[in-house]
Amino acid sequence: MTRTRVLGISMAVLAAVCLTGSVQAGDKSGWVNLFNGKNLNGWVQHNGTATYKVVDGTIEGTTSEGSPNSFLCTKKKYGNFELEFEVKVHNQLNSGVQIRSQQKDGNGRVNGPQVEIEASGANGAEAGYVYGEATGRGWLTPEKRLKPHKNLKDGEWNKFRIVANGPRIQTWINGEKIEDLTDEAIYKTHPKGFIGLQVHGIKKGTGPYSVAWKDIRIKELK
Repeated sequence: MTRTRVLGISMAVLAAVCLTGSVQAGDKSGWVNLFNGKNLNGWVQHNGTATYKVVDGTIEGTTSEGSPNSFLCTKKKYGNFELEFEVKVHNQLNSGVQIRSQQKDGNGRVNGPQVEIEASGANGAEAGYVYGEATGRGWLTPEKRLKPHKNLKDGEWNKFRIVANGPRIQTWINGEKIEDLTDEAIYKTHPKGFIGLQVHGIKKGTGPYSVAWKDIRIKELK
């Protein structure tokens, strides 16, 4: 083998090492996977009887007729963070991801800010806006900004990004900024809590419908 050939192979190996190193550096930057793609370790279900299971490296939640809203929640609580995930939802199902959420009386109704997940349909929808699940406030996003849009692609995987830092909550769908909310009141009552994957309750005689999540990762902020 010629010296030039050896040098070429060495450079290729070095390039591969550098590429691998950059990925590892990203891991060391603070990102943590919340789902390992194999099981639901680190998660626990609260409220409702919807089913959650691992299907082809995703978390698939399926409606259960007669059930109230169901939530698969992280056992760990988070305050300030950046959260990313991909989601695909049935066109007839409303869903969401709880952030900084709690349970009333320690084991009751899940409550707290929820980032909406909803198919766009013909007229657009409210995906990415922030709702106050069981807080008594309804939408946290002000009504004047609550405009239906089509940034969520129906029947496809969609990438969400959420940044919660102090009273400010920002959301993106597929790289498009959706919401930039500052809400001192909700931050006062919900400064920290679990992340929850919601399967919404459905009307009798409908469904079953499913929603799936993958590539769920979080980076805590100081």
